[in-house]
Amino acid sequence: MEEKAVPIPFLIAWNDYMMIGTISSATIAIIIYLFYKLRVSTIKEPKQAYDYINKNEIRWFKRVYFFFGLTAAFVVNLYGMDKFTTIGLWFFVRLFFSIAAATLIAYVAALILEFYYPTRLNYKLRKLRYTPRINPKNGRKMRLLSEDEEDVHLNEGMQAEENIFSIDYDVWIDETTQDLQIEKYDGHLVALQCNNCGFFTMKVWKEEIIEKNEDGSPKELLKHYQCSYCKNVRATQFKISVKGEDEYKLQKPKLQRNTRNIEMVKIDLVSTLGAKRSFEFKSIDELEKFLKEFDFDKVS
Repeated sequence: MEEKAVPIPFLIAWNDYMMIGTISSATIAIIIYLFYKLRVSTIKEPKQAYDYINKNEIRWFKRVYFFFGLTAAFVVNLYGMDKFTTIGLWFFVRLFFSIAAATLIAYVAALILEFYYPTRLNYKLRKLRYTPRINPKNGRKMRLLSEDEEDVHLNEGMQAEENIFSIDYDVWIDETTQDLQIEKYDGHLVALQCNNCGFFTMKVWKEEIIEKNEDGSPKELLKHYQCSYCKNVRATQFKISVKGEDEYKLQKPKLQRNTRNIEMVKIDLVSTLGAKRSFEFKSIDELEKFLKEFDFDKVS
């Protein structure tokens, strides 16, 4: 009876290392994912959860995909472990395919996390941002003030940040005690949704002052956006506030029409020559004023 050939010592050690690597890398990937989910579940305050997820989620998921890529490489290197007893061309072909598999997983994961996942992440963050806050003093639900109502509770510097969309502030109020909770968020400079590809990959790449007041201070700002995925471009025009400090003194908000559930108004304008421009506004009032003064020739 013919004896079964025994692999050379190097292949035996190699196969053992690949098996250990497969189990170890897959286990590490799962542990990283579960640890991150556990960490998020321990954060009870919506704002703290928002900040942590916004800063860390994609970074942690990249680590998970990295170790899954390693797992794939180890698994490919286990192919034919019972068939081959000596090193030949097959060994280097298998090694090449293992590297290719790991690279492919890493590349696809990078594309997903760079372009597709931010859209899903944005929905998750929006839910956290607009979850009703609870007054820690009495356990009552607080109400989110509209853009017009919140202005009187922000100082001049905060107003300036909001006017150029670099920072956005949410003001929550307990209407029974007038307790306030002011939360700070990155403005729309972070990433907007591209109206061409649908991903939240539209970022500001250039700003310019297109009109000044008589005293030389900026009056209107034009922001140019470009999508980092499909390279679509658009421009949005903003008016810069010139209110004085006295105009920001705290006062009781006036009743306004109910637009607090409107986060942003977006319109696309197309000229008869085929030029297209997209504009975004924080409120319907801004949109109405813009349409009254709009001249396509100034922005084409």
